[in-house]
Amino acid sequence: MQSFTLGAAASHRHPVGMAWSRAYDLARDTPRPLPAEPAEVNSALGRVLAEPVCAAVPVPAFDCAAMDGYAVAGPGPWTVIGRVLAGAAGPGELAAGTGVEIGTGAPVPDGAEAVLPYEDCRREGAIVTGRLGPRSHIRRVGEDGPAGDLVVPAGRTVTATVAAAAVQAGVEQVLAYRRPTVTLLVTGDEVITAGLPGPGQVRDSFTGLVGAVTSRAGGELTERRHLRDDAALLRDALDAGTDVIVVSGSSSRGAADHLHAVLEERRATWHVRGVACRPGHPQGLAELPDGRWVVSLPGNPYAGLVAALTLLEPLLHTLGGRVTGPLPRRPVTGAARLMRDGVRVVPVLWDGRIVGGSGAAGLRAAAAADALAVLPAGWIDGDAAVTLALP
Repeated sequence: MQSFTLGAAASHRHPVGMAWSRAYDLARDTPRPLPAEPAEVNSALGRVLAEPVCAAVPVPAFDCAAMDGYAVAGPGPWTVIGRVLAGAAGPGELAAGTGVEIGTGAPVPDGAEAVLPYEDCRREGAIVTGRLGPRSHIRRVGEDGPAGDLVVPAGRTVTATVAAAAVQAGVEQVLAYRRPTVTLLVTGDEVITAGLPGPGQVRDSFTGLVGAVTSRAGGELTERRHLRDDAALLRDALDAGTDVIVVSGSSSRGAADHLHAVLEERRATWHVRGVACRPGHPQGLAELPDGRWVVSLPGNPYAGLVAALTLLEPLLHTLGGRVTGPLPRRPVTGAARLMRDGVRVVPVLWDGRIVGGSGAAGLRAAAAADALAVLPAGWIDGDAAVTLALP
């Protein structure tokens, strides 16, 4: 068994804030889904269905050939009187002893009893001979579902497969929850957006992370802005017309941290204001009076990543109509410096091994990992813990 430690610092520096699991649950359970709206099937990819999708036509909509060969009527041999390919109309009703050459997916003429595949027959001139097997190789109208039949229930995400099944059933529009829109405000005089950082400077590492988490949760990052540490600039930027505003930095109580004061001016309701976890303690979730949401991420990149998975992702899931089940748990092995009154969030591989090497600012360990594991104070090597997949 590998060792773990309950750090000496934890004995006199307790995390302040609500329990991590409570914060996650509040971000998931407090909001309501955004309004649903009609959407063309293929433009609804990634969105969640607000009502069931039912077939507009039977599938298939007509009797069709399931094999290339000859559609025949009565006992053989058969006289071939024509050809029918997919997308074309065939001759009228077949009389006994006749048939038509037919392609897969082509409409089967009335009177046809079976399709005789090429590999099971022989043709000489206009005469086809062969033995019919136990299968007709004809797909009958509604065989895969009649008109009005349920194709997909409400609550499902529209994947490419779901969209294809809906289109196959003649559906042109679905009712889907609106995709939540996100504005990212990256704060800090020290932040630069391009080039090598000079003394006292850091590169913006939040845009890619927030964009990836937003996309995975079904949202859309529509705007990204860099703000100097100025309360007036932050105050104005909170007027962004998106459903969610994510603020990186400005999350603590320092001289350059203005978010809390600005939100108090705006009469925002705090649902989460500090979480008992390391890293990521000074994260927050607030609701503006007009119903827009503000997610506060700590300025240190790894701590900000933890907060994005704790608050932003479940918030966007719910706004977009996604119903999420219990978080996955897996056995975690290795050494970790635990928090006495909170949780430690560590990078792990899919097999549960802890990846060490980064503090609250560094992302190197997370980049080498597959997920983050949330370790409670009582965790011991090999215990199962909640895991959050990395974007």
